[in-house]
Amino acid sequence: MLRLDAVTFQNGSFRLAADLNVAKRRKVAVMGPSGSGKSTLVNGVAGFHEAITGRLFWDGAEITAMAPGKRPVAMLFQDGNLFPHLSVRQNAALGVRPDLKLSVGDWTRVDAALAEVGLGDLGARKPAELSGGQQSRAALARVLSQARPILILDEPFAALGPALKHEMLDLVERLVEETGATLLMVTHDPGDATRIADDIILVEGGQAHPPSSATKMLANPSPALRAYLG
Repeated sequence: MLRLDAVTFQNGSFRLAADLNVAKRRKVAVMGPSGSGKSTLVNGVAGFHEAITGRLFWDGAEITAMAPGKRPVAMLFQDGNLFPHLSVRQNAALGVRPDLKLSVGDWTRVDAALAEVGLGDLGARKPAELSGGQQSRAALARVLSQARPILILDEPFAALGPALKHEMLDLVERLVEETGATLLMVTHDPGDATRIADDIILVEGGQAHPPSSATKMLANPSPALRAYLG
């Protein structure tokens, strides 16, 4: 279980409070108005924003003071962050070691991740030689190669067209089911939550609310969620 025990995250002058639990293997959509703190929440869980109060736990062990690279978290950002001078295989390998000094076993894990996302035969290509959907798959392979139990997506598919975005969401759903990862997915689109989320964390008014059933929340929105959805 991911536990945020009376946590306040600091992001510049902005503060976000969170006191909630996320059960293992759940797929959770993080939703709320622009500027409400959705990215602050997931970046705080990943260790990129300081927790100025409270404590964070994963599977009973405290992770509050852990550096981002030591946390049980793999995070896919909005831009995918592929390096144009590296091959697709090398980009995926950055998830294992930033210096690319991988063991034979590590390279096997990277190749397995590329195969999982359908790029097993494209590892030698540069990112510019891939389509937008393939670039998203390459970025996803990099986080998969880290083999972490918490996967965070901060709207990495927002720039894709509807069909490609649905394809990527379906791929993410399959991969987290296969690996048993816990998913936190920032999105503005209730259709994304409907498609793959078990629960929704609503972020508004400087507060991240505990997760609730996505089906129930979307069928009978709270006043705050209704105001956001319009």
